[in-house]
Parts: sequence; C-alpha cells; structure tokens
Amino acid sequence: MKLVMAVVKPFKLEDVREALTSLNVEGLTVTEVKGFGRQKGQTEIYRGAEYTVAFLPKVKIEVVVPDDRVAVTVEAIQAAAHTGRIGDGKIFVLEVAKAVRIRTGESDNDAL
Repeated sequence: MKLVMAVVKPFKLEDVREALTSLNVEGLTVTEVKGFGRQKGQTEIYRGAEYTVAFLPKVKIEVVVPDDRVAVTVEAIQAAAHTGRIGDGKIFVLEVAKAVRIRTGESDNDAL
C-alpha cells in the first residue's frame, strides 16, 4: 500500500476529487494548508500598499491505494490539478506499513 499525498491549489480540489472518484478511490482526506515553493510567496497590492504573502493557501489531499493503483492515481491527480502555472503543487508517494479499519478490524488492503 502507498500513501499518495498531493498539495494543490484550492480551486482544483473538486477536479481532483472527481478524477479520483472516477477511479473508484473510496476515501480521501483533505486538509487546508499554507506553504510556498520555488516562488517564495507572492507580492500583492491592497489599497495602494504593496505587501508580501509568504505562505500561499493550498489543500493537501491524502489517499491510500494498493501498490498496483499508484501510477493511475498519480496520473489522475496530476492531470486534474495541472494549470501550467507556477504553484500547481506537488505529489508525494510514501510507503504504508499497516492499515486497520477500526469498525471491522480488517487490515491492510481489505481496510481500504
């Protein structure tokens, strides 16, 4: 099993959710986060005054999938979150050692 974690622009969340739903992904977690990458934030003008926004709003999407579904999951997220502009986000894939469904006690792939 792998944890696929994606940090994307907030307005792309629904597109990513739809892409994952079309793959029959049965659960995901979404967290509102702030951060910056290579662009180091951005400069904005408000009422004539210039100020720097160091941390930009993003959403972090986490989904655990079986090993054989990782590639299609990553491709779906990448296609759905892509705008072609700086700050589109990142996708990380991590190993999951164990998963347990609390209600039934099922474990690993059965718990997904």
